[in-house]
Amino acid sequence: MKSRPRVVIVGGGIGGLATAHFLHRRLGTQVQLTIVEGAPRLGGKVATQRFSGHLVDTGPDALLVRSPAMAALLEDLGLHHEQVAPALQGAHVWSRGRLRPLPSGTLFGIPDRLLPLLRSRLLSPAGLARAALDLVLPRRRIVSPDPSIADLVVPRLGSQVFDRLVEPLLGGVHAGRAGELSARSTVPDIEALARNNRSLYLGLRRLRRHSPPTSGAPILVTLDGGLVRLVEALATRLADHDVRMDSAARLVTRVGDRYRIDMLDGQSMVADSVVLATPAFVAARLLADLAPDSATVLAEIPYADVATVWLAYPRSAADRPLDGTGFLVPPEEGRLLVGCTWSSAKWPHLADDNVVLIRCLVGRHGDRRWVSMDDDTLVGRVHEELVEAMGLTAVPVHQRIKRWPQGLPQYLVGHQDRLDAVDEALRHLPGLYLTGAAYRGIGVASCVVDAERIAQDVAQYITKDVAQDVPEASAGVRPLTEVN
Repeated sequence: MKSRPRVVIVGGGIGGLATAHFLHRRLGTQVQLTIVEGAPRLGGKVATQRFSGHLVDTGPDALLVRSPAMAALLEDLGLHHEQVAPALQGAHVWSRGRLRPLPSGTLFGIPDRLLPLLRSRLLSPAGLARAALDLVLPRRRIVSPDPSIADLVVPRLGSQVFDRLVEPLLGGVHAGRAGELSARSTVPDIEALARNNRSLYLGLRRLRRHSPPTSGAPILVTLDGGLVRLVEALATRLADHDVRMDSAARLVTRVGDRYRIDMLDGQSMVADSVVLATPAFVAARLLADLAPDSATVLAEIPYADVATVWLAYPRSAADRPLDGTGFLVPPEEGRLLVGCTWSSAKWPHLADDNVVLIRCLVGRHGDRRWVSMDDDTLVGRVHEELVEAMGLTAVPVHQRIKRWPQGLPQYLVGHQDRLDAVDEALRHLPGLYLTGAAYRGIGVASCVVDAERIAQDVAQYITKDVAQDVPEASAGVRPLTEVN
């Protein structure tokens, strides 16, 4: 009987942990799993800290449970009872000196009704008339196989819809500029609308009419105790496997039909399969000798520096009602702020009679004005902008900043072509896989979806040669020949 195949997963963020979890679910003790993480903790950008008497997230703060894979993972881990749904719906856009309601019924800024757009006063009369032209303009042929979001939106709805709705919404998610982002890789629903319909407005209305009725369940949730609860639950499930922190990989090379992972501390290990669940620039360094063509392409994927700024204000400082989840800021406003969450209003478990908790996002692709500021200067600038937007009447009583250098990958035009080039360059290296936010979705739920796909591919690869040598499966684990 052959020894159990070994899989080494480089990176202990959500992508790496979820890949290990799905492999454990499929193969149990029939596979040796080793996770190596260079940081002193697991979770990557999922990070929870105590702030002003509450546990708050300094990285992502919500999970898209509309994704079946995400919802199923929470159920599997026993976290479904810890989900917290938003207390409020709706948001605002800070445009032309005031907060204006984000029109209901938009899909990444594309409206399906004109009346809410009119009431929001986000657009000038000329901008509203230009948006309405989408109803009568002839079909526009999309020549580019990978247009930017601006290429699809501006010719149909005009520049004001793009600048004041699409840009802030996409910036709040991707910290990017929608004129540079690939519609195909970033908002495939919008690309499909543009390619399959004469009018974006009418196409979205048609899509909504034919969509199954909603169940009323929340689309986004957080976890009581912070998203670190997801990391802790995954780590607990993997307790019987080899999980190493403060253990950074240096290089991946080929040894016969297996792989050797050299570590920065001088040690090395050999694996039948390797999963690189790291940022693209780290994967590029690890593959520099083994797959230089792939490394070159991976190094070209740009990242935006971002920061999360948590501020706590006395309850009396907020004169205006916190009548929504927060607000977004269009790039054309020239502010440092990209978006702001009124967390103590949005999340019931963060409600506090004494303080208002505000979570601010700073940094977008191409805007590094804040990077050289020290923490106090950055807080001062953010506070000034909050005073202007919200009319706050006091200074914050607590502050917490988390900087994320090279925090968010940018899916620029040509992103899918880059992924295809990487796949082609790695075709001669069976058993080597890439996963994580740099490739097929930046959110936690997208990373979970991709991790499940990668785990299936790894399971198929490592079991094809050893299944015949395993007489029977362990109790509670499907035989290897049934894994597909």
